[in-house]
Amino acid sequence: HVQLVESGGGTVQAGGSLRLSCTASGGYAYSGYCLGWFRQAPGREREGVAVIDSLGTTNYADSVKGRFTISKGTVPHTLYLQMDNLKPEDSAMYYCAAPAFNRPGGVCDIRYTMDIWGKGTQVTVS
Repeated sequence: HVQLVESGGGTVQAGGSLRLSCTASGGYAYSGYCLGWFRQAPGREREGVAVIDSLGTTNYADSVKGRFTISKGTVPHTLYLQMDNLKPEDSAMYYCAAPAFNRPGGVCDIRYTMDIWGKGTQVTVS
């Protein structure tokens, strides 16, 4: 029903930048919920990278703090991840994710439970 589609991945040199985009379709109407970006490298567990709540408050993994910025676009159901000063350890498949329902009172952090996932966009830093 609801689909999330990521774009913007690619191969960059260490110290370079990428801007990932995520768009939702299929009647998704919960862009005001806690939304986030996650990543998974081969042989590693999936980890939360950055999240943003309905008020625009953001939270980041310590490993990317100061280098990555999550934001919402002016077009509804659009989410971005600006990645600067990329490091080889940032190489992973990056996924956009959203919950299927709101959890009132829940803290929007990088461990927030997500239900809807995109197919991912590959980021490789050399």
